[in-house]
Amino acid sequence: MNTSSVSERSQVPANVHLWSADLVVPITAPSVLGGAVAVLNGRIEHIGSRDWVITTLRERGMTYTETHVPGVLLPGFVNAHTHLQYTNMAEVGLRQYDGFPSWMAAFDAIYDAGPLDWETSAAQGAEYMLRYGATCVADVVTDPEAASALHDAGLHGVAYWEVMGYSNEEWAQRGVSSVHSALEKMPTPPAIGISPHAPYSLEVAPLLEIPDLARRRGLRLHIHLGEAQMEARWDDVEGGAALADLWRNEKSASFTSIRQAGVGFSATEFVDQLGVLGPDCHIAHGVYMTADDRRRLRARSTAVALCPRSNAVIGLDEPPVAAYLSEGNLIAVGTDSLSSSPSLDILEDVALLYDIARRQGYGSSDLSRRLLQAATLGGATALGLATGQHRVGQLQAGALADMVVVDVPVTDVMSTIECVVREGAGRQVATIIEGQLRYAATNFPHDDVAGQSADSSVFPTRTVKG
Repeated sequence: MNTSSVSERSQVPANVHLWSADLVVPITAPSVLGGAVAVLNGRIEHIGSRDWVITTLRERGMTYTETHVPGVLLPGFVNAHTHLQYTNMAEVGLRQYDGFPSWMAAFDAIYDAGPLDWETSAAQGAEYMLRYGATCVADVVTDPEAASALHDAGLHGVAYWEVMGYSNEEWAQRGVSSVHSALEKMPTPPAIGISPHAPYSLEVAPLLEIPDLARRRGLRLHIHLGEAQMEARWDDVEGGAALADLWRNEKSASFTSIRQAGVGFSATEFVDQLGVLGPDCHIAHGVYMTADDRRRLRARSTAVALCPRSNAVIGLDEPPVAAYLSEGNLIAVGTDSLSSSPSLDILEDVALLYDIARRQGYGSSDLSRRLLQAATLGGATALGLATGQHRVGQLQAGALADMVVVDVPVTDVMSTIECVVREGAGRQVATIIEGQLRYAATNFPHDDVAGQSADSSVFPTRTVKG
């Protein structure tokens, strides 16, 4: 529904690829039955009904190559929380645990035994992203060998350098220089960021200084928050002492030490006082969150990446999905890693979020639409990529042409969107990044994409001159 100016049109080269589908879901505009997306030089040039897009191209005297796909054409998914380097630890994620201690014991048994090939493992994880339609990823990197996975795969997103295990003394001695050194070695694109691991794995000084360090460099922040039971709020046995005072007194070396002193405020309150939260930060998990915690996230414009299958594997409670939706929190979706999840298919997590929300009493008919938005535009918002020149998570003129095709039956718009949400997992048949086909199922037309064959009689491609 967008057109360029007359002066712009005369300068546009005629090398358009037209992607048409039974249903196009732009996320930021009404869905279109029999829609099409015209892609030029890696960006979306026009989007709308197929007839309208073709008419517009012909009026401009432009030739185009059309690929028609049955099913639904969507913005590429945004996996808003994962650790690609742990792809080779899948045996851990296929078991069931009764809480963090038992899961950590299983994780550490493999991680500490080493050595593990983090570079190859992360590269395999990036291939899974493409297989499951994720074109943009928040990848948390712990070991430097895994830092280039998004860069090498040509995926968009943010690679976050994870910071964990520092005491206040260790941070003062070597922490800042170590983080700066690690950041300088991370390849770009994509963007890079910093991930202070969690309130319980860092003492106060790094949690206080890392946000300032990131913001001075213009980097984004990402933190695990409200994932462990110990982060939940409980009654303050010290009689309601002000949190702002507590983390500055003799008991304030860390969140853990304050808890051991019998103080019951939540981890969310704690990191908020330290300045971690903000519109340039998003959190992972958000399971153990009170209404006040959720309010703080909204007040700071901080999104939460929900990873329900990972929570279930570890043996944690379900995130308060219905409350997040009803109260208007910014939500995104992540798979976490194969060390705590059975697959890296984000639509598996979307389907589980649907079931959780219904169980928790969310009865609105907009549930499927909102969850699909969370898995696309919501993730882009969480990573700071919903606006600007490199915007993703939407099919809109000028946005990067990152798309996924989900092969589900198309009926009316609302029923089809619900089908994608509840039954779309494993049915991603094509992943497109900046207009280039990066993954294709065996019945999709391509030139040696992912080493698979094509059947162009199923997905016909043709060149047309306007």
